[in-house]
Amino acid sequence: MINIPDIFGSMVFGEDAMRERLPAEAYEALKRSVETGGDLDIRVATAVASAMKDWAVEKGATHFTHWFQPMTGFTAEKHDSFLSPGRDGRAIMDFSGKELIKGESDASSFPSGGLRATFEARGYTAWDPTSHAFIKDNTLCIPTVFYSYGGASLDKKTPLLRSTEAVSRQALRILRLFGNDRVKKVIPTVGAEQEYFLIDKRYYSRRRDLIYCGRTLFGAPPPKGQQLDDHYYGAIKSRVRAFMEELDLELWKLGIYAKTEHNEVAPAQHELAPVYTDINTAADQNQLMMEIMKKVADRHGLVCLLHEKPFAGVNGSGKHNNWSLSTDDGVNLLDPGKSPWENAQFLLFLAAIIRAVDEHQDLLRISVASAGNDNRLGASEAPPSIISCFIGDELERVVNAIVNEESFNGVDKGRMEIGVHGLPSFPKDSTDRNRTSPFAFTGNKFEFRSLGAPASIAGPNIILNTIVADVLSHYADELEKAEDFEKALNELIRREFRAHRRILFDGDGYSEKWIAEAKARGLLNLKTTADAIPYYASEENVALFARHGVFTREEILSRTEILLETYTKVVAIEAKTMIEMTRQEILPTAVKYAHSLASAVNEMKAVSPTLPVRPEEKMLFRIAELTDRLYVALSALERTAAEVPKDSGDTLAVALAYKSGVLPVMAELRRAADELESAVDSSLWPYPTYGDLLFGI
Repeated sequence: MINIPDIFGSMVFGEDAMRERLPAEAYEALKRSVETGGDLDIRVATAVASAMKDWAVEKGATHFTHWFQPMTGFTAEKHDSFLSPGRDGRAIMDFSGKELIKGESDASSFPSGGLRATFEARGYTAWDPTSHAFIKDNTLCIPTVFYSYGGASLDKKTPLLRSTEAVSRQALRILRLFGNDRVKKVIPTVGAEQEYFLIDKRYYSRRRDLIYCGRTLFGAPPPKGQQLDDHYYGAIKSRVRAFMEELDLELWKLGIYAKTEHNEVAPAQHELAPVYTDINTAADQNQLMMEIMKKVADRHGLVCLLHEKPFAGVNGSGKHNNWSLSTDDGVNLLDPGKSPWENAQFLLFLAAIIRAVDEHQDLLRISVASAGNDNRLGASEAPPSIISCFIGDELERVVNAIVNEESFNGVDKGRMEIGVHGLPSFPKDSTDRNRTSPFAFTGNKFEFRSLGAPASIAGPNIILNTIVADVLSHYADELEKAEDFEKALNELIRREFRAHRRILFDGDGYSEKWIAEAKARGLLNLKTTADAIPYYASEENVALFARHGVFTREEILSRTEILLETYTKVVAIEAKTMIEMTRQEILPTAVKYAHSLASAVNEMKAVSPTLPVRPEEKMLFRIAELTDRLYVALSALERTAAEVPKDSGDTLAVALAYKSGVLPVMAELRRAADELESAVDSSLWPYPTYGDLLFGI
């Protein structure tokens, strides 16, 4: 039997390993550096490197790598062995403090968005001591930041760390106003729930669209999808159960608190939720989680799909980002307590977050924007592209009472009586959940539900940290000057709730009525990535990030370019894949089937020329009609894709051309192909159907 506490974190050079192996002086110096952000002496780094290497070698590691997160959305690593020549010519295992602190990587092939010229290849990695090293595939992985020769950030970790410092700095100013001098740091915390699909590898390998694009570009709906809701929270199949058990073990070894797992709504869809942790660790661990899910699935003859919308007609996969703020002594600043109407500190932080969401709808939408997520958002399964905030019945009553200057003594929640004798009653929650809300308060945290499944959580949390930091800085500026703090505080909270109530919405975010109401409220509805991205580089946003030291102007402009380039490349790959699959697989299949039908018709007419039109002939006419329609749509897609101004140098114009020109034609080609699939002999169809993929395990 596996002893979980014994294996938990066994492949992480964490607190226990450092305390055990480092000299006391080096350990204390490292802790001080992590807590205060101070520089680390090279002698301490050398001691850490030596202990880290010895620990890793004992665990079977032969190589080390600076593990970083470039702007591809994935992780990157370059492996070096510990092997070095000794003075006597013998091989020794060595790892220096300099190798720990700094590495050099060829940055020429990573996205930079113009931060460096193609011929400027140097990129540097620098150790992030706030995130523990770990062993993966017999390699010591050292979490690092990644930056250019000129010092610009080329990664996702650097701005995440900057934004974390920014929100901590401003939150501390607020806490000092409430007389709290104990807290030295405020830490954003995150728990990222991960949705995914599992399909049989045999079927995956026969679908070019899944291999190249991560999603199906064609596929007629099967008779049964998710209509009966019988998969949701259902009994887990034995093959999937075996995958989940191994996945848990691998994650636990890496110190990841894999906690909750269950079947999701769509057939073949599942979810894994970890326990929350500090935001930097959470971002690292979510990247690891996605990588390990794919590796473990492969060992079980499965493929883990993390695309936002791998199948049309059934729910796509998201990632719910549960974000909060906690002090270094363990107090959750978003915990309203038993009487939130009397908790002025909580109400001030709540007001700040509501204002941040209202004023920066564009940035929150951009933070979850991708070509894949455009297929998912608002599709009666995920939050709409309109950003709104849900705070629940009780808090909404509190806000309304404050705005209207009415007294409020709370509400009697009562107890939930189930109505069956012998079963216990229990206190009712403060509010129901609103699964259509993009940004919902869920007790002591906000759940940002709009992220797509493959997204790095760094991007959305950089935005969240920064926009909340900005509002808190305005509040601190105002309250620090107040002669009567309590009076100024009450006036500020009332004013802010009144000014930003438009962002609060507790209804059905999927309804057409909400779209009209949101427009009347003045809320943005940025339906696609191409619509949203241009807002990133607005002067207001450039100034916002510069004000808090999160991004320079150049870094913002580069990320705008990268987002646009990624969007156009993804759509271009999908268009080319559709063209290839249609020309090489679907059209030949239709022609072959039509030929067999024509042969049957000719044989029957040869026997009796006077027979009326038979089913074979009607089927042939139908196949011919659909094939013609398919060919017309294919030709239109080839022509439209070729007309996109790819070399214009205007990435926004290219993105808009793909959005407005290419995507609608792709949709028409799909409709024709899917109808053809439903009409053609299934034994001839060239790739596995939705029924095979969704119900094949």
